[in-house]
Amino acid sequence: MLSPVEAKKVSVDRAKTAARLANERFGKNTVVIDVGGLLSVCDVFVITSGANARQVKAICEAVEDGLSSSGAPKPRAIEGLDSRSWVLMDYGDLIVHVFLDKVRDFYQLERLWGDCPRLSVG
Repeated sequence: MLSPVEAKKVSVDRAKTAARLANERFGKNTVVIDVGGLLSVCDVFVITSGANARQVKAICEAVEDGLSSSGAPKPRAIEGLDSRSWVLMDYGDLIVHVFLDKVRDFYQLERLWGDCPRLSVG
């Protein structure tokens, strides 16, 4: 069993991997936000967006396939794939949000979690 510090490092590493995978599929303005200090349900959010529904689906597939091939478990749940306007991929310690641009602009999750630290993807 991992210590809390080790578990947090695994979460952050997975989040950065998810962000890089999203960017490889032309995810826009991808951010990684450390929400662990405010939420008990997960440690990290990845937020990204695509220009159209096809791109949102491609980003989701790249993230799921890439994390799976790196040894991460499959997501616990994926919500929103039918509409592809806001897809939420729940990995437990990590939640990946993939939006259509206009939906992301409407909900402004980055503003909602603006007090939380942003982590570099690099």
